[in-house]
Amino acid sequence: MKYFPFFLQLNKLPCLVVGGGSVAERKLDLLIKANADITIISPDFSDYILELSKNHDIKCITDEYSENFLEGNKYRFVISATNDVSLNEQVAKDCAKHNIIVNVVDQPEICDFIFPSILERGDITVAVSTGGASPVLARVLRTKLETMVPASYGKLADIVSSNRIKVRNKMKKFSSNKIFWEKMLNGKFLELVLSGKTDEAKSFLDKQIDDFDEDIANQGEVYLVGAGPGDPDLLTFKALRLMQQADIALYDRLVHPSIVDLIRRDATKIYVGKERDNHVVRQEEINDLLVKYAKEGKKVLRLKGGDPFIFGRGGEEIETLADEKIAFQVVPGITSASGCSTYSGIPLTHRDYAQSCIFVTGHLKEGKLELQWDKLIQPNQTIVFYMGLVSIDIICEQLVKHGLSESTPCALVQQGTTSTQREYISTLQDMPVLVKTKKPKAPTIFIIGGVVSLRDKLKWYSTNVED
Repeated sequence: MKYFPFFLQLNKLPCLVVGGGSVAERKLDLLIKANADITIISPDFSDYILELSKNHDIKCITDEYSENFLEGNKYRFVISATNDVSLNEQVAKDCAKHNIIVNVVDQPEICDFIFPSILERGDITVAVSTGGASPVLARVLRTKLETMVPASYGKLADIVSSNRIKVRNKMKKFSSNKIFWEKMLNGKFLELVLSGKTDEAKSFLDKQIDDFDEDIANQGEVYLVGAGPGDPDLLTFKALRLMQQADIALYDRLVHPSIVDLIRRDATKIYVGKERDNHVVRQEEINDLLVKYAKEGKKVLRLKGGDPFIFGRGGEEIETLADEKIAFQVVPGITSASGCSTYSGIPLTHRDYAQSCIFVTGHLKEGKLELQWDKLIQPNQTIVFYMGLVSIDIICEQLVKHGLSESTPCALVQQGTTSTQREYISTLQDMPVLVKTKKPKAPTIFIIGGVVSLRDKLKWYSTNVED
């Protein structure tokens, strides 16, 4: 993070603007709107600035800039807004000497702070910054946000603001306030305001405040959420919403870091990842933690890679919750087989190659992989092994031994749907040697069947990683 974002109360705060032309004009409107105490120094001023000074009590000093104007720390911040690069640089040096923060227009490398691109909806202000790299890009992003945040959000903020004290005074517990507003801003109240039914929304809110039951609202709940195979764009809307409501988040090794970053910033995040022969937290302990935190009244997020109910042990976890009579929700995620095969250009089914698909775990138990191998070998069927990297020698050997041709095409997809995705394409006969040579790393998905032969023709997703 190049610049730390914060919103500063400028009401009557003294600031100095160096420059009286068109560059300075661009900054004055925002300073006036924030009610700052503005002084401008310049040998001359544009007609627009002179007009503003009459209507908004702006002090215009007709003079050349010098360091003397900074003596006595009269100004809290300075904006250098001239077309003279050397003068701008001098202003920045002088401000540094006097410990005054400075913004130099169009010279971000010598700025202490920058002006973001702003979207306003009443008291709601959304600021977009590119760290000074591209103001045009910031404006483009703001324009996109304009279409996503209707003007009625300003009215929403007004209604919420006028009811904050009323809600706070009704609640006995601190956590109740957050729970109440999360419910209101994710349901019928929000929809009424956004659809312009302001009076109906206010009446609905009043009733919700009167009927709100703190004891029920503060009961703990667990959200069992599938994080998908890695690409954050594959998360569902519901997954994102619950990730933002959690007080505590327990996440797995297979959850991509960019997805962990989307969890509510002030939530407590606990890593409970499990690797082969290295269980940071045993499954029984994870189950106990979910119960413990839920009984403390927390909203607990259990974030799992892929889909919780496909080799994710999600059934075991909610079975424990059901036994303990703890409320829970389950949000499916795109399972790794589907995500990785799609991003590799390998359809799991195809009219000409496969009319069925089977998912199998390749997890070893005591060094063995006990499967009904003959049941896996069916005509025109795709086989997908989860967690099969370590057992790939056994998988290839047993499939050939039970009748599958050693020339059957197969693909090992490493870190699928991410920017580091890589595919290893081979046959059942040659894949074990390829794995020993290339040394792919988990997580991987192993896809076997005629559909793999379509990969070169259908591959659409590109990364910087070579095959």
